[in-house]
Amino acid sequence: MVKWTDKERSTIRAVWEKVDIDEIGPQVLARVLIVYPWTERYFGTFGDIFTVTAVLQNPKVAAHGKVVLKALDQAVKDMDNIKHTYADLSRLHYESLSVDPDCFRLLADCLTITVACKLKSGLNPQIQATWQKFLSAVVDAMSSQYY
Repeated sequence: MVKWTDKERSTIRAVWEKVDIDEIGPQVLARVLIVYPWTERYFGTFGDIFTVTAVLQNPKVAAHGKVVLKALDQAVKDMDNIKHTYADLSRLHYESLSVDPDCFRLLADCLTITVACKLKSGLNPQIQATWQKFLSAVVDAMSSQYY
């Protein structure tokens, strides 16, 4: 279990309050698919996602990006139980979807980059360090059911 200071909790919540799920969610998943094209294999039902234009215009990519960030909202709301919050989702990604757990780290990195582009100086190194600690806890939780 990760220990959070009051300052860390308030920092994470402050960053999250500035994240528009409907805007950032699609951008994050699109960035993952564009920067790491081998991740396309997990989205076989999404249709054409084989070019940058196709990824950016794909409504399923946009919709799933929102789903991912809505799930992240649960971790922000209950930072003391992140591993428990994601246990079933981790199991689904391991047992049914066969997602490489490293993809969670790639997604977290793309989320940080996307948030940094949005917040600019509002994501200074100290704030980023706290944000990265939070995302590391989420990545760890999403990988927790892997054997």
